[in-house]
Amino acid sequence: MQTQLPDILTLWLVLPATWLPLAAFGLILVLFRDRPALSASVSIGAMSISFFSAMALLVIHWQMEMPIQFAFRWLSSGDMTIPVGFLLDPTSLLMMGIVTGIALLVQIYSIGYMAGDPGFARYYALMSLFAWAMINLSLSPNLLQLYIFWELVGVSSYLLIGFWYEKFSASEAGKKAFVMTRVGDVAFFLGLLLALIHTGTLDILTLCGPDTAEKMTPHLITLSALLIFGGIVGKSAQFPLLTWLPDAMEGPTPVSALLHSATMVAAGVFLFARLFPFFSLSPSAMTLFLAIGTISMLMASTMAMVARDIKQVWAFSTISQLGFMIMGLAAGSYFAGVFHLTTHAGFKALLFLCAGVFIHTFGSNDMYEIGRMGGRRLKMPMTCMVIAAAALSGLPPLSGFFSKELILGALAELPNPLWLWAGLIGAFLTAYYTFRLIFIVLFPGTGVKVDPDAASHVHDGHHGHSGYGAMAFPLMVLALLTLLLGFGQGLLAQFLGEGVHAVPDPAMAAHPWLLFTAVGLGVGGVLLAWFEFGRPRAARVGFVERYVFLKALFENRWYLDRLYRWILDNIVYGGFSRLCARGDRDLIDRAIDGLGGGAVGAGGLLSRMHTSMIQYRLMVMFVVMALLALYFFFGEP
Repeated sequence: MQTQLPDILTLWLVLPATWLPLAAFGLILVLFRDRPALSASVSIGAMSISFFSAMALLVIHWQMEMPIQFAFRWLSSGDMTIPVGFLLDPTSLLMMGIVTGIALLVQIYSIGYMAGDPGFARYYALMSLFAWAMINLSLSPNLLQLYIFWELVGVSSYLLIGFWYEKFSASEAGKKAFVMTRVGDVAFFLGLLLALIHTGTLDILTLCGPDTAEKMTPHLITLSALLIFGGIVGKSAQFPLLTWLPDAMEGPTPVSALLHSATMVAAGVFLFARLFPFFSLSPSAMTLFLAIGTISMLMASTMAMVARDIKQVWAFSTISQLGFMIMGLAAGSYFAGVFHLTTHAGFKALLFLCAGVFIHTFGSNDMYEIGRMGGRRLKMPMTCMVIAAAALSGLPPLSGFFSKELILGALAELPNPLWLWAGLIGAFLTAYYTFRLIFIVLFPGTGVKVDPDAASHVHDGHHGHSGYGAMAFPLMVLALLTLLLGFGQGLLAQFLGEGVHAVPDPAMAAHPWLLFTAVGLGVGGVLLAWFEFGRPRAARVGFVERYVFLKALFENRWYLDRLYRWILDNIVYGGFSRLCARGDRDLIDRAIDGLGGGAVGAGGLLSRMHTSMIQYRLMVMFVVMALLALYFFFGEP
């Protein structure tokens, strides 16, 4: 694919957008760690400039004819050269706008939420590092540069998830996230190397071009795509590596909002969209991706149906919605997946930030406690959360409705109807568990017993009403975006279509029944949730919770964590680790001990021989001298 060089204005806009957050990170750590207010100002100022630069680039290049790429040589070996630089096309420009916009709002919100925290300056430094890594990931022109920033995003998320490292649970959650995502990243790196060996390049536009099919056999393309998708599975918490994301809620709520909406977990879906033409070369791989997205979507929905922690419910919904995005992309609709990524960033950030207001005010993550203590009295966050919940449920005319319908339309075009029915079931479950939470907070009822063992009492440690004003502004902005963003579908399709030749799927027009079915299932999920949790005499027990086996299965996350623990204890630790320890003890240690003992013995022998030889020589000398003396004194003259 042909590219063009950037003009001076583009360079002047890209450079501050990509490097000012890193400068803020360094300044805060080196100079401003003891000055919280100045730290926040530096971080928010840098992010504001990045956001306005991203918006200016979007406006200037709204009708770009070809991608803009700037790169210079970084590594070279023989005929192989790997550059470093940036790539501006509709996909990267859109993602850059999402990242900078959400990051800016979250940092403004954090002024109130993190007020008084002893690690306030460190928090803003890490948020700047997080945003810098994600911005540069979005603009990377080749897979190696993308992989480097991919890992930096993982490191930043580890530091922020375990931000309150004094708590054992927080440090464990950070380690779990780091280790589980590394499993996928190893596969990603292997897939990257496979593509490099057979194509001689890691340039994204080249890999997505028509020449790749000539340089790699279909089997190699499938293998490389599957390995790269391993990184997406880890980063976007898809099956089977999905259990780290709910535990990541140990970090501050603004971190959860940023991580779930525009950065770490969204990076996986962005990579899928970034390499969409390359993945599309392998129908077998796309079918497997579709299956993984479907399984993740359904499993996470069932987990959310029994969770009590408000942040974990939204975490499970993130896994489910990321599965929806992967389903849309794997079904062949680039626009459906990217559009849902865009709308999801707005309403998911809004859901987490609203949850943060409740946690900040009431000091509890348990939705039953929040409802009992009067969560509905907080009018503004309650209203915003209902708007975001309706968007998550795919109810018209909110943004989530438009993007989710496009995904269902893409699934309807597939020859196997199983995928569409799975998507419709997911739409119903999403509406049910989302409004289950809403009705529990809105209508707690009387005599509600709060089970402290079942609840997840992971408090963020910031209670009271201070900083409410700083938290209110981002909520209003995100609520407005949630209300209006869906109506920009045509403009976004025109923008993205220029770069990837993709347009919205016409499947909804071909299947008019699908629109009414999807909306009907969403409304049905809301009505079922109201019947079980919202009406005055409701038992406030879900239909799944009435079955002990299902409740235990979903609460224990399908026993995936127990399976991983069994594998670690019996196969990794009890098998490989024990075998390696025995080899180390019986082979390496004995060999080294034998070598050392032999050296000591040989040294002793040599030392004795050396000592004996000296005595022998002295004795010989004495005897010779004695004989000579006898000869001279008693010998003949």
